[in-house]
Amino acid sequence: MKCTILSDGAWGTALGMVLCGNGHEVTQYGPFPEYLAQLDQKRENYKFLPGVRLPDAIRFEANIAKATAEAELVVLATPTQYLRSVLEKYQPYYQRDRHLLLNVAKGIENNTWKLIGEVVEEILGPGRFADLSGPSHAEEVSRKVPTLVTVASENPADAMIIRNAFMNDYFRIYTSDDVVGLELGGALKNIMAIAAGIIDGMHLGDNPKAALMTRAVSEMARLGVALGGKAATFSGLSGIGDLIVTCSSRHSRNRHVGEALGRGEKLEDILHQMDMVVAEGVPTTLGGWTLAHRHGVETPIIDQMYEILYHGKDPKTAVRELMTRSAKAED
Repeated sequence: MKCTILSDGAWGTALGMVLCGNGHEVTQYGPFPEYLAQLDQKRENYKFLPGVRLPDAIRFEANIAKATAEAELVVLATPTQYLRSVLEKYQPYYQRDRHLLLNVAKGIENNTWKLIGEVVEEILGPGRFADLSGPSHAEEVSRKVPTLVTVASENPADAMIIRNAFMNDYFRIYTSDDVVGLELGGALKNIMAIAAGIIDGMHLGDNPKAALMTRAVSEMARLGVALGGKAATFSGLSGIGDLIVTCSSRHSRNRHVGEALGRGEKLEDILHQMDMVVAEGVPTTLGGWTLAHRHGVETPIIDQMYEILYHGKDPKTAVRELMTRSAKAED
């Protein structure tokens, strides 16, 4: 297949490497021509995926019309809060009958509170669309560490096309028809990863972190079902699987933010130090909190994370309030 990656970030680069290794033609689009020229010359995405040699066959293109002109598979890997502007650039060149769209970003768009699939349909109209998510850090995928993910599409044939394009001996893919559940699992777990990082930063130990992840699955599923997803999806790779890796891994940007908050650092300073590296859980917290309140869903962890991130609440107070909520049955 001829594949275009709409992003020069770590995840898009890692997936481009998978596709290239499977024999597909890969073009990677990015908004900064000077940086793309350096990627082409150095064969290393030194800002976002340092130390990984990029295949010589990957082509880099800063002109979105040229990047997508011959594409059959277009991978949407732009961070959620910047995706709308990229889609607007892409819209004049979008070929509904030719382009199969695969979203691999994770988040909820601020201000509209739309999932990525909804943003795509608003700008490009109905078309062939799928989502890919699961426990899959770019740093490990780029080094061919065994990884399992799920691809969801309302069209089973499109899910199979994507599965066959990506799947190999280190990148295994399952299929699903629950696009909404898959998207929400990937988005909401980033909020929980910040919470897990706070626990680590406060040196609270293993008990509360295990409890957090367990209750997070229940909370994510409640909100997911209210928005049209399936509860079972949150017990799969794109739910609990992605949650575990993001709450535990040293590669997790969101866990890093939480750990610094738990040490007493200020959010503004933490994000400034991260420069262009995006921690999606921060804006997603606002989106998750808004959707939960709009749909009347009880989300105590998300509520406390909203207060910590957007109103400066002391994490110690948040932990105490979670622990002293009224008693109830687990189910």
